[in-house]
Amino acid sequence: MSIKDFRFLYILLFLVFVSCYQESTSVEEQIVVDENFRVNSDFYSTQLFEDVQMAAVFPDSKTFADAIPLKPIPAILDLYKEKKNAENFNLKSFVSDNFKSPDKPASGFVSDTSLRVNEHITRLWPILTREEENQPEAGSLIPLPYDYVVPGGRFGEIYYWDSYFTMLGLVADHKEGSVRNMVNNFSHLIDSIGFIPNGNRTYFLGRSQPPFYSLMVRMVHENYGDSISKYLPQLLREYNYWQKGSESLINVGEANRSPVKVSDGLILNRYFDTRTGPRPESYKEDVFLMKQANRDPEELYADIRAACASGWDFSSRWFADGKTMATIETSKIVPVDLNALIFHLEVMISKGFDELQNGVKAEEYAEKAEIRKEAIRKYCWDEEQQVFSDYHIDSGTVTGKKTLAMAFPLFFEIATPDQAEKVKETLMNEFLKEGGFTTTLVNSGEQWDAPNGWAPLQWITIQGLKNYGFHAEANEAKRRWINRNKEVFKKTGKMVEKYVVTGEVEEAGGGEYPLQDGFGWSNGVYKALTQLKD
Repeated sequence: MSIKDFRFLYILLFLVFVSCYQESTSVEEQIVVDENFRVNSDFYSTQLFEDVQMAAVFPDSKTFADAIPLKPIPAILDLYKEKKNAENFNLKSFVSDNFKSPDKPASGFVSDTSLRVNEHITRLWPILTREEENQPEAGSLIPLPYDYVVPGGRFGEIYYWDSYFTMLGLVADHKEGSVRNMVNNFSHLIDSIGFIPNGNRTYFLGRSQPPFYSLMVRMVHENYGDSISKYLPQLLREYNYWQKGSESLINVGEANRSPVKVSDGLILNRYFDTRTGPRPESYKEDVFLMKQANRDPEELYADIRAACASGWDFSSRWFADGKTMATIETSKIVPVDLNALIFHLEVMISKGFDELQNGVKAEEYAEKAEIRKEAIRKYCWDEEQQVFSDYHIDSGTVTGKKTLAMAFPLFFEIATPDQAEKVKETLMNEFLKEGGFTTTLVNSGEQWDAPNGWAPLQWITIQGLKNYGFHAEANEAKRRWINRNKEVFKKTGKMVEKYVVTGEVEEAGGGEYPLQDGFGWSNGVYKALTQLKD
């Protein structure tokens, strides 16, 4: 067989393999463990789960969602049914007898504020690393075959979009093995479940998060020389997950799962969750909001869950009145950042096919990317405010809300030079504060609003500015964010999940839980920014 014939056969076999990925359906709970001990979606709808969460047996709702059953779940449920009405029944004692709280590995770690922040972060990587689970405990944790780095604090599992920004720091610290482990774990999740869930917990199996897998592939391609085509089956399956449902859309304004028909022949995407009801990890919070909101409960829960899929949980960005959580309407919004990420996914799929010398498929996905680029420029451009914004399905126009998501078209080089110039002006004049870029201009009390700044959005915005030649502006923003991180570390000995970027140093707040330290993506972005050339 000649080399030419061999290459043709290889490409043919590969395409057959890819077609199997494209045609397979997602199996959302394809996890091999003892199902008697596996905490799955059925358990979250039981009377026991509801009673424990609504009684606030644990201050943090996530604790019970992560708890490990000490007996088979059916046996615990039968016992609860038998005992709960007894005169001396104590719910907290019952939970203690039948469940173990999730482990928080004892590290013995003591922060040393005399160290430089980069040295502190290097010391933290082992503390934030979890070993692969070959024989996992029962509970809600989905086993992963490779070691992985978690954010820290209450977040003791892997998280999808967090991980990309954490990996930036691992690359900067020359931890190739850790980077590869992270990519391999996400590839495993795509292969075994059909998509990458929000995190490796069974209660996250209804939703994903901002799709950064294609950027992880680009990371190992650019830093370690991996071919893009090596990951092409997973890239395609990721893409198909986000496009599933598009074939059923007929009329403009219709949506199914993620796809939304914006105009004849044009499909864009929104965030979604296939599951219903209150989130297990925030059960009582969702129920309390439902009782206050005077809305259809399932519609409200769907919008809450979709906002969690966005990673921006929560923000005035998703609120109809721009102020209050009760008006959340995430399902009606086509986010500019999500569509920029899917644009990049289409570009990477095209490059993967190009490596295999499949020009037809490479051109097909390049054309999809070009169509999406033009659509973002058109449908997500706020002509009045001269910034990128989200598109509202019902109104057929932009939401008019200014958020740091406007930087994503710059990061992915989607914006025209004129659009980039206008966005730069808004970023520097309105969003850049003493400690970096604020997430929005609204102080709603939610964590993804002012006065908070978040590491991933600093990276996206700074790199986006650099892409269009705004180096002085990018360097000033970098300097302010790094200095704010240093100030907080010297004051507290911690790298934290989010930072107040206005005024003097103070502890960030807002949201459903206290400020968390650790912290994966803050570590990663700090490391990467300190190595980023001016």
